[in-house]
Amino acid sequence: MKLIRWGFIGCGEVTERKSGPAFNEVTGSHVVAVMCRNKERVRKYAEDHDVKKWYTDAQELINDPEVNAVYVATPPSSHATYAIMSMRAGKPVYVEKPLAASYDDCTRVNRVSEQTGVPCFVAYYRRYLPYFNKVREIVGSGTLGRIVNVQLRFSTPPRPQDYRTGSSLPWRLQRDISGGGYFYDLAPHQLDILQELFGVIVEADGICANRGGLYEVEDSVSACFRFENGVPGSGSWCFVGHESAREDCIEVVGENGTLCFSVFSYSPIHLITSDGDNLITVPNPPYVQLPIIRSVIEDLQGIGVCKATCVSATPVNWVMDRILGKF
Repeated sequence: MKLIRWGFIGCGEVTERKSGPAFNEVTGSHVVAVMCRNKERVRKYAEDHDVKKWYTDAQELINDPEVNAVYVATPPSSHATYAIMSMRAGKPVYVEKPLAASYDDCTRVNRVSEQTGVPCFVAYYRRYLPYFNKVREIVGSGTLGRIVNVQLRFSTPPRPQDYRTGSSLPWRLQRDISGGGYFYDLAPHQLDILQELFGVIVEADGICANRGGLYEVEDSVSACFRFENGVPGSGSWCFVGHESAREDCIEVVGENGTLCFSVFSYSPIHLITSDGDNLITVPNPPYVQLPIIRSVIEDLQGIGVCKATCVSATPVNWVMDRILGKF
């Protein structure tokens, strides 16, 4: 079995809680190097996680002959750059979501992957979680009948860090780094799972506003869209709402019933039909990226296929850029 020897570019929160440990959990996979521009931070990370090599320069990590696959876990503005550097070096890459900070950058990544023949995968890990597999099963079973509408509703109060100013403002609220505000950070997972369920979104438009005045980027977004199968949908995101308005819900309306599920809280799946009202609890693994990382590794080993590719991830950016009026 081919051993996949990973180099991490970035060692932030996502590698600690969601992804990092999973790379060593899969047979035939091991983390051998990590990179961060902050010398003290990357050295400590390497020591804490028993990673034998650390770098402060991404090109040096990519050039390391021991590294044969790269995980890009930096903010979105550098995703395309590091992914392209890795692919041009002949090394497959697994990139955090969204694939890039704009649709145009996504198309650049796709071109290089096609030109080099080197695969690029994207961390839309909810596609592989048991919770969403159950949602997919219910939608595909015909229990709801013909799907007539999809409604997405998300609201959350401001976070303590949202009140910071200047350079201390979270990178997710700095458009040149993140691609947008919290919408560009959170909506990708929601839109990706919707397109997994109902096909590519072919029309999208939106209205954006800043109602809280805490930062410059949008904090409230409303959108309408249409899937390739003709199903219409709508979305509402508010990141400065009152606690009483907190919500994380996608509602699928069918002729024979309604299905409600969450994307971030993993609340029990709520299925309502003429046969009854059911709550379905589905547990997820402790490291939520483990199933998709296993799929990526098996693809690289030639014993499986991972469908979370850069090409399949790009429509999410197209939809977000349409909603935000970037085109």
